[in-house]
Amino acid sequence: MKKLNHLFVALLVLTGLVSCNKMDKEMRNPFFYNLNEVIDFRSITTDHVIKATAKSIEEGKIDLDKIYAIKDNERTFENTVRALDDIYNNLLKVNEIISLLAYVHPEDAIRDECLKSIGTLGKFFNEISLNESLYKSIKSYSELNKKENLRLFEKKYLKETIEEFERNGFALSKEKRARLKEIQDRLSDLGIQFDSNISSYQDSLIVTETEIDGLPEDYKKSHKQADGRYKIGLEYPSYVPFMKYSKSDKAREELTKKYKNTASDKNIEVLKQILIERENLAKLLGYKTFAEYRTENRMAKTPKNVWDFENTLKDKVREKAVRDYNELLKIKQMYLKDNSVKNIESWEASFYNNILLKEKYELDNQKLKEYFEVGNVIDGLFKISQHLYGVKFEKVENPSVWSDDVTFYEVKENDKLIARFYLDLYPRENKYNHAACFGMIPGKKLGDVYQIPTASLVCNFPKATSDMPALMPHGDVETFFHEFGHLMHALLTKAELVSQSGTNVARDFVEMPSQIFENWAWDYDALSLFAKHYKTGQTLPKDLHEKMLAAKNVGSGLHVLQQIFYGSLDMTLHDKYDPKGGKTTTELVKELQNEITMFKFQDGTHFEAGFGHLNGYAAGYYSYLWALVFADDMFSVFEKNGVMNQEIGNKLRKVVLERGSTVDEMKIVEEFLDRKPNQTAFLKSIGL
Repeated sequence: MKKLNHLFVALLVLTGLVSCNKMDKEMRNPFFYNLNEVIDFRSITTDHVIKATAKSIEEGKIDLDKIYAIKDNERTFENTVRALDDIYNNLLKVNEIISLLAYVHPEDAIRDECLKSIGTLGKFFNEISLNESLYKSIKSYSELNKKENLRLFEKKYLKETIEEFERNGFALSKEKRARLKEIQDRLSDLGIQFDSNISSYQDSLIVTETEIDGLPEDYKKSHKQADGRYKIGLEYPSYVPFMKYSKSDKAREELTKKYKNTASDKNIEVLKQILIERENLAKLLGYKTFAEYRTENRMAKTPKNVWDFENTLKDKVREKAVRDYNELLKIKQMYLKDNSVKNIESWEASFYNNILLKEKYELDNQKLKEYFEVGNVIDGLFKISQHLYGVKFEKVENPSVWSDDVTFYEVKENDKLIARFYLDLYPRENKYNHAACFGMIPGKKLGDVYQIPTASLVCNFPKATSDMPALMPHGDVETFFHEFGHLMHALLTKAELVSQSGTNVARDFVEMPSQIFENWAWDYDALSLFAKHYKTGQTLPKDLHEKMLAAKNVGSGLHVLQQIFYGSLDMTLHDKYDPKGGKTTTELVKELQNEITMFKFQDGTHFEAGFGHLNGYAAGYYSYLWALVFADDMFSVFEKNGVMNQEIGNKLRKVVLERGSTVDEMKIVEEFLDRKPNQTAFLKSIGL
């Protein structure tokens, strides 16, 4: 019978009626692939998403049962603790790809199904974190098998795993743990809703020829409508240039109002419910505030340390911010020919800052971007990264991707494949409209083989037009370097455990590798590798670079104060605010903005509704500045030894990027610096 079946299939193949490869492809779910196999994105359907979600949870439960079944005296790190890390790995490989597709896939149905799956998987992660049998298994191993000679990173993972379980309520009664799970599930749903409302929010401003006056011709062409007017969207390649160049104060004010009302029709109430549930969670676990709960296992350790950091920095920076504001005010008075003007509105700052750069610092950003054609920037970014880290990037031709404008690369070291990444750089309808590095497949040691880490950069840089190449404002170049820093952190990891690999570090450290890499977008030796005029091929002139540097700290005090405002808003909402009280989140935004920043609150706006970091960073937005202080301090080592110094680049790779969180983050900083960190380099970097 078996011979007949084989013969039948062989005959079908020979007659061209079926292909084994095709049949295999149709039967296989692209979410389940062999170790280090490339994902077939083109084949993914909603059914694959549904089945992958269900199967990964089902298999996760089976693997958890295996851990519970082990007798306490037979437990080892491998069969209990590493086995848990294996479960996380199997789930993450599905969850991370689904999370990416939820924000970038061109098909509505797949995005919607992915969003549902994120919620389902999120609840299963909550189940694991609240699983008493699992906690007892890990705890019993820790208490009964102390003779096992664990390596330092294994001890660290064991200790932190137990602490995290106990932070998740295992000092609570079963009834309270059940309540905790309800809260966490509710928070998962609310968080997805909050993010989805932002990413799906659509609004724009229709402007006339007069109102778009000041914008470059390539921008006008890409925004012109059939009726001769222009449609200005809220995505940053559309929004940012309009705010910088439009001569119409009224149009800028209207666009800012729309921008600051992103998702305000839905997210004001969603945010309130998130804050209520976070407060309920913290109180149930015995913490005074959600911020106290959140900071406990981060570098900051306590809300007080965060407040001390924010307030100390605020006091130091205010002097520079006042100088910046007065400098802008003089430009406005000159532009309007009216010395009686005494204030600048938030929607005017970018416009007058641009004039200031041109008039006082003779920096024309439109001319500057002519040296940053997207292809050249990519080439330069690659050259710098490859040189510093001793790796090679190779483009894969005709890859299976979720959209035709996505490119795919392999990372090699001595001809050995060590990582992969995707670049999704240009805007599409319904695509995630900011810039971010999305993890996909984490690094992890599996037996004698290392699971090849894979990640993607999702950005929204300007696209080429029929008669103009894609030219990037220098701010976009800096953003690109920033996100590429995250990418290298994710890809160059050598951590054995997925829970410690790549960007799985303390949240207030995760921005350090990205922020340190921004510096190469400013250094002339680095820029000269790729900053070529798109017409002439001429390298960025040194005098233009000197103007860039002179202008770099224009408005730096205002910018840092704005970041302190964001961090203070986030911390206040999670440490000093009663979401069930009489004060609304909008009233709090108004109060803090008017107190901290130099720009008045814009009435009729609800900025917090579109501030996605309130979901993702929850009592952690301070991390940006916190990590930047470390990043600038660590970059000072490159400044001292040469920014293209391969030895220091290798040290950054070995000490920081490869380790993930296998070592305490503060020890990583101190080892790289060979000393304790300080704020000197940061304050110098902003002109103080």
